[in-house]
Amino acid sequence: MAAIDSGKRVMSGTHGYLWCDGELIAETTKFTAKYTATKEAVTFSGQMMEDTKTMGVKGTGSVAIQKVFSRFRDVVDAMARGEDKRVTFVSNLSDPDAYGAERVAIYNVSFDEATITDWEHKVLSKIETPFTFTDHKYLESVEAAT
Repeated sequence: MAAIDSGKRVMSGTHGYLWCDGELIAETTKFTAKYTATKEAVTFSGQMMEDTKTMGVKGTGSVAIQKVFSRFRDVVDAMARGEDKRVTFVSNLSDPDAYGAERVAIYNVSFDEATITDWEHKVLSKIETPFTFTDHKYLESVEAAT
């Protein structure tokens, strides 16, 4: 197993960037994409413990952005018309003290919500939007140092 030489190697989200269909979203403050297994219960005679069988996988995530532009306006308008606008996200995390950079493409992104407006007096405006997706690809990954 590789040893970590210092805490400085832990990657900081401060150095994270996000692109949507090739356009940098510089005002991104948080980005998450993950797979969740959908499972069914499996039981056997004489066995008290319930087991499971993975039947599928669902890709979910969310993106949080500071309100600087009318970002995702086209998604809001499309959703209001009953259309499902799909996009591709590319996430890049490249902390200068880390062992490398991680770049991941998230494909076939479908937004679950489209916020029209959301603000509060004396609070910086931020919108968080959940989404689903169907595929990913590591474009660059960080390997363990040996």
